[in-house]
Amino acid sequence: MTQHEAFARLIRAGRSIAQIAATFGLTETMVKQRLALGNLLPRLRDLYRRQEVDAETIRHLTMAPKGKQREWLALFDDPKQWTPTGLQAKRWLFGGQAIPVSAALFPLDDYPGRIVSDLFREERYFADPEVFWPLQNAAIAARRDAFLGQGWAAVEVLETGRHFAEWEHERVPKAKGGKVFVTVSHQGEVELHEGWLTRKEARRLRPKTDAEKREPAARPEVSRALRRYLDLHRHAAVRAALPGHPGIALRLLLAHVIAPSGHWQVEREGQQAPNEAVAASLASSTSEATFATERHAVLERLDRSEDEALTVGRYAGEDATAAVFEALMALSDEEVMRLLAIAMGDTLMAGSTAVDAAGTKLGVRMAEAWQADQAFFDLVRDREAVDAMLAEVAGRAVADANLSATLKVRKSIVRDCLEGANGREKVDGWTPAWMAFSARSYTDRGALA
Repeated sequence: MTQHEAFARLIRAGRSIAQIAATFGLTETMVKQRLALGNLLPRLRDLYRRQEVDAETIRHLTMAPKGKQREWLALFDDPKQWTPTGLQAKRWLFGGQAIPVSAALFPLDDYPGRIVSDLFREERYFADPEVFWPLQNAAIAARRDAFLGQGWAAVEVLETGRHFAEWEHERVPKAKGGKVFVTVSHQGEVELHEGWLTRKEARRLRPKTDAEKREPAARPEVSRALRRYLDLHRHAAVRAALPGHPGIALRLLLAHVIAPSGHWQVEREGQQAPNEAVAASLASSTSEATFATERHAVLERLDRSEDEALTVGRYAGEDATAAVFEALMALSDEEVMRLLAIAMGDTLMAGSTAVDAAGTKLGVRMAEAWQADQAFFDLVRDREAVDAMLAEVAGRAVADANLSATLKVRKSIVRDCLEGANGREKVDGWTPAWMAFSARSYTDRGALA
């Protein structure tokens, strides 16, 4: 009878680990280790005796339930499959993440999953990472809120696995605007770096020399391409609404005449997109289709073809002006007002404050004219803005539970909520703050006029 078989028989007879250790003159840990080895499948023990499996691998497999041990043997028996050994066996056992219990910021009583002990290293691990991470991220969010409550300027939680490079930062105390940076390893370990700023941020706080006064502003939350995307869709929605409100269109036109700005010389809005994806997104817009239908109708009344512009540019010549005047004299007041709205839409500058002002007065609801598409999500790259969007559509608890997740993961959750996919409750009528009338920013860095 082997020693571990003797230990197992004594356990079944009601002897405790401490009693067995005292009987054989061993430590309790040594007794537990022998019992763990004895709990392996017989074939695994046989492979270990024949030295076909190394000691480190067999120690890791003692933490595996019987089903997982059989899964490992199936890999071992299949010459076409890769068999995890050594440290890789440990990672395979825990689904790629061996998260030690010591990494938890939350009370262990809150964790409903399984905890596995490594008796050979006196360590314990969370066996269910998908249960661990929401609890850990919620605890990180609580720490963040506590730091903000203590008066820190900001708390920046870096993406999981990203290293905090001290050489890229400078020490700045809380009283002078210092931040707290939080790093989270793939093993769930959290480090707090209190009282730091990036070198660029620290330089902005110091008294500026003449050479430094021209330093560019901080990176905005909205890139140029995303800003243009927002401008084009907001512009399309406003001008689609104008034909139904000719009185507002007339007043907008007169404002451009009295206080010239934007395109008034006169020029047509060219709607230049920064890339093909944004151009395709705009082309598929219901607002663009609505406005095109209206434009086609008024062009017919002026005997112009569909590919001609309603407004002809800065200077068309006196003869052209007289010809248009004669054509307009033949139209009713209602037709002229309809044409006026189209002319205003054609010359209204995308991205101007006039679009925001008109959209607010018209009561434009972007949720009725636009839905978030792939082009939009591809252009959104600001972590703080995405965190705010996630909180809007899924709630603050979900946003905090995914605080250290990658930007890609958090944007995918926003899309799931909008589409009602992957078990998420569908959210209808969502409009990002940038798209609303009036437009708002998500951060104090600002992005929209």
